[in-house]
Amino acid sequence: MPVLSLHGVGVAWEAAAPLFGPLSLTLERGFYGLVGANGAGKTTFLSVLAGELEPTTGKVLRSPPGCVVAHCPQRVERSSAELALLAAREDGLAGELRGRLGLEPQELERWETLSPGERKRWQLAAALALQPDILLLDEPTNHLDAEARARLLSALGRFRGLGVLVSHDRSVLDTLTTATLRIHQRTVTLWPGRYSEARRLWEQERTSQQAEHAAARERVRVAEAQLDAARRIQAAASRNVSAGARMKNRHDSDARGILASTKAQWAASKAGRITSAARTQVRRAEAAVPHVERDATLGGRIFANYERAHGAVLFHLDAEVLHRGDHAVLREVRVTIGREERVRLEGANGAGKTTLLEALVASFGRPERLLYLPQELSAEAISLALQRLRGLGREAKGGVLSLFAALGSEPERLLATDVSHISPGEARKLVLAEALSQQVWALVLDEPTNHLDLPSVERLEAALVEYPGAVVLVTHDDTFASRVTTRSLRVEGGTVG
Repeated sequence: MPVLSLHGVGVAWEAAAPLFGPLSLTLERGFYGLVGANGAGKTTFLSVLAGELEPTTGKVLRSPPGCVVAHCPQRVERSSAELALLAAREDGLAGELRGRLGLEPQELERWETLSPGERKRWQLAAALALQPDILLLDEPTNHLDAEARARLLSALGRFRGLGVLVSHDRSVLDTLTTATLRIHQRTVTLWPGRYSEARRLWEQERTSQQAEHAAARERVRVAEAQLDAARRIQAAASRNVSAGARMKNRHDSDARGILASTKAQWAASKAGRITSAARTQVRRAEAAVPHVERDATLGGRIFANYERAHGAVLFHLDAEVLHRGDHAVLREVRVTIGREERVRLEGANGAGKTTLLEALVASFGRPERLLYLPQELSAEAISLALQRLRGLGREAKGGVLSLFAALGSEPERLLATDVSHISPGEARKLVLAEALSQQVWALVLDEPTNHLDLPSVERLEAALVEYPGAVVLVTHDDTFASRVTTRSLRVEGGTVG
């Protein structure tokens, strides 16, 4: 039986800024969901489990010795020897996987023109063909259409080893997993149950923590009120001592004066002791207030001021044929989209949705007033976005960072000296925040929820509902699309309709 054992495992890019850990836990057979905010360390954690990244502290033990580990990362740009081997194999397992995931060996000859969804299916099939004991999947349903997603779930449902699955798709997590690993506040916690069940548990725990925090703060308030009252009594007693000394009558006997002075001093001393005790009580009450860290996955709505486009039509495409490389993908394309329309492009993987999006972007007359968010952001695009952010003035930078925070990530991460570890989800949020702050007229989004954590998907959905410009969207998330778009174009059989 495959087992992953973690002993004191921690990762820190800098000594003063641990990503997570140290943590110790044991994972056995079955699928575990791995969830957490963008930048929390999910991809890094998978790399540690796979043995591709050495932890800063601790060690990971994989048993039995020599067990096979397969790791499917998020990115799908490159082909590999494993893919070629799968295409060439003629054994029953390879044939079954190709058939189950709808793969044709000759597709590898045109890898560069395959859609990300088609590449993802090859990547997953190659991993399963290894017959791994441990399977680590980072967003396996990214780019997949509904049919491919169903094929994948069927294939994974037959896996009998130890699996760890990162996904923003709630139904996938609830279908495959039986336990949930949550990366939160620099630790990894194992929760019983699939995602929806585990989420209820940690939300209940947070509600309890917040209630405990509120009760503790109330005890501080009561103690502070008592201290204020004690200070007033002490101040009055001190005034009595001073007044008695100043206003002593010359006819008073010495005994009477001494007695009055002594009583006043006793009262002042007692008031002082009460005040000191009250001050101690305030300190104890403050020390007893439990720390509740701000949750980056919770927060306000996204809003950006907006300047309406001058023309009524933003996109107009009239093309006899659209190519991808040397391959003719779509013919007789006639598409017009207005300045406030919300359009979803539907179709299977490889039908030509991305080709159509790119053609629409090319037809746009004011590229500075448009955001095109592809399925994957290149390292160069991310670097340029960070450079632009750092070159902004204080007010403009604050606007972008506020939107970035509203999408559920910590702005401080973007301002750090070392940004080499910015996650794909954080990069997408940065590009979206930059565009919204610039009041672009149109958002052209190819699978915008790729790499986003679940709360961020919901926040992006809310932002797009409020956004007053044009939205052109490719997504396989029907719920997301139904709330964001109002019209659909079907890309199928080389045509758009």
